Amino acid sequence: MSHSDTSVEADEILRRRILAMTPSERVASGAKLCRLSREFMRAGIRKRHPDYDEAHVEMALARLLWGDELYRSARPEWPMVEP
Repeated sequence: MSHSDTSVEADEILRRRILAMTPSERVASGAKLCRLSREFMRAGIRKRHPDYDEAHVEMALARLLWGDELYRSARPEWPMVEP
């Protein structure tokens, strides 16, 4: 798989590193990337809505991750906060 914003050499280094990982290392790496992406999403929510407390940040994150239909179904008691 080639990445359009990555040189061929860097892409090859990344490919070799991924292939050298054990399955458990790949899972751990994926989980770490997932946590990191959620932190970036939270930071974006906080920047757009500095008045949100942590509960509202988590509600906005859930709305982004789940989409409106699932958000309303799963948490009907939560307000429809803007992400």
